[in-house]
Amino acid sequence: MLRPVPFYYLRHGQTDWNLEHRAQGQQDVALNHTGRMQAVRAVPKLQGKGIASICSSPLARARESAAIIASALLLPVVIVDDLKEAAWGVFEGQTKGPWFNRWKEGQSHEGAEPYEAFVDRALRGINSALREQAPVLIVAHGGTYWAVEKHTRISLTEDIPNCTPVLHRPPTEGQEGWLVEAIS
Repeated sequence: MLRPVPFYYLRHGQTDWNLEHRAQGQQDVALNHTGRMQAVRAVPKLQGKGIASICSSPLARARESAAIIASALLLPVVIVDDLKEAAWGVFEGQTKGPWFNRWKEGQSHEGAEPYEAFVDRALRGINSALREQAPVLIVAHGGTYWAVEKHTRISLTEDIPNCTPVLHRPPTEGQEGWLVEAIS
């Protein structure tokens, strides 16, 4: 179960592998110039929101995005290992193809983290981040966000965009479900 506290989620900035539609998984792919500029452009969207903590995946693309924002908000970054992207084993660096849907349906392949185990780990990471002083900004990955989608019962038709902050508010009395709002 997702801790019922408000939080912000931000998928890391763009990488060259994003442009090439490659499965990054746990490969430590750095941001490209566009990705760095996306993180810079996210700063004004997050200023004045009272963010008290920033938690990040340890992978370079998330860490660098978080560092750019943290520098502007004058906050430290807490690294949470369980916020890492899924391990896709032999398919890391490959373009997403039929293997990807088969993996999400539970089929295993060499070196891959099972889908359900990944979502459980990502949920642990998110809940760990949500123990920090609120409101928390979580900077992680598109795949890690699947745990948020599963446990808030929201469903996006596309991947969460790079460096678009999304506010999540838990259900309150008389309100059914989480409220989710992209901050533009």
